[in-house]
Amino acid sequence: MRLGVLTGGGDCPGLNAVLRALVRRGVREFGHEFVGIRNGYEGLVEPDLAHPLSLEDVRGVLALGGTILGTSNKANPYQYVVREEAGRTVERDLSDVAVARYRELRLDGLVAIGGDGTLSIAHRLGQKGLKVVGVPKTIDNDLSGTDQTFGFDTAVGLIADAMDRLRSTAEAHARVMIVELMGRNAGFLTLDGGLAGGADVILLPELPYRVEAIVDTLKAQWKHRRPFSLIAISEGAYPRGGTQSVQARLEDLPGRGVVRLGGSGKVLADLLAPHLEAEIRVTVLGHLQRGGSPSAGDRVLASLYGAKVLDLVRDGLWDHLVCLKGGHLSHASLGETRKERHVDVHGEKVRLARAMGVGFGD
Repeated sequence: MRLGVLTGGGDCPGLNAVLRALVRRGVREFGHEFVGIRNGYEGLVEPDLAHPLSLEDVRGVLALGGTILGTSNKANPYQYVVREEAGRTVERDLSDVAVARYRELRLDGLVAIGGDGTLSIAHRLGQKGLKVVGVPKTIDNDLSGTDQTFGFDTAVGLIADAMDRLRSTAEAHARVMIVELMGRNAGFLTLDGGLAGGADVILLPELPYRVEAIVDTLKAQWKHRRPFSLIAISEGAYPRGGTQSVQARLEDLPGRGVVRLGGSGKVLADLLAPHLEAEIRVTVLGHLQRGGSPSAGDRVLASLYGAKVLDLVRDGLWDHLVCLKGGHLSHASLGETRKERHVDVHGEKVRLARAMGVGFGD
């Protein structure tokens, strides 16, 4: 078969590991031919952005971060940004162009590697007659179709390392260090990263916080040690009765489909300042969480996903994605990825964290 493959949405460690496994198994076992589509769905709309993807192309990429195909989180063919002659940008539905490009490339199927946006688009293109399969990717780990996405483990490791470094300077200066983390509306990164980094307080989008509760937690801890603390806060966290901190709104981001969150750490610092004598500093890890070489765990998971998705192709399970369920590789409908997964604030992980003295601001 002749299969197209693209990486869409935000980059993350492990994308190249998927490509490597996909091509190695596809060529060796099935004799498939692969076409790499550059810059996500942009490569299905714009000309000259597709090229053969061979065994030689994926040699030595297992440990590389990013993606050798390039990616884009603003190339939605259903809301494609077009610049008119007057310089004004407008959104157009160019999904028919993407379908025509798929036909022009003589593809027998398309492997879409990405998060909720990328896979939702793949599902919609499947309804237009394209044969599509998906591989779930996001550092946020918020896709309902799978228990875990690759990229998450690497990001959590980076968060833990950053918090280890911040702890030493926080203790030296008796400061409160607030670490703002990614995750949008899901707190998985903040919960696991906060636990791995020894955060005293973890603030999640799923659990609006009260400033008074945070102050009480910090002061109670300071009775037994120097007045320093680490607070892990999700970019989507917000105070009870308040709203999320937004850097840019939908109308300012044509083609993105979501607002850009950010600034939750600064909001929290301003709210805490009147109640604490300790100095407060905010660190925004930002895109550091997306970069670098994938962890061993993500290399394994991404490789297995890349190899396993060819079982779906072999069995004709189009409009499905490969996934991890109960520790086993499986598959699920692409339509399931449109449901965002959230931290269970009443679940065992949060319960045990509370038992260890971690505050959640409620």
